[in-house]
Amino acid sequence: MKQTIDPGPGNMLKDIYSRLIAFPIFFRDHVGQECLWSTPTFYRKMRDVTILSNAEKEKIIAVFDEAFEELWDYCEKYRNHNR
Repeated sequence: MKQTIDPGPGNMLKDIYSRLIAFPIFFRDHVGQECLWSTPTFYRKMRDVTILSNAEKEKIIAVFDEAFEELWDYCEKYRNHNR
């Protein structure tokens, strides 16, 4: 995921929130790279009338899974350490 501003030590809420804010941009950029779309094409493809190919659907879910897993793994440093 793109670099976010370092919230400083101990500010878990700010750290996680900044990652969540960056998530949609990371997702959009990586879907664009995988599907060879520009940013305007990405937003055009989101319209209800647009039909996605099966290959595009597969790439989109693969990018989501990868991005979500990276976010999940990033937050591992907070799991079980604060209980």
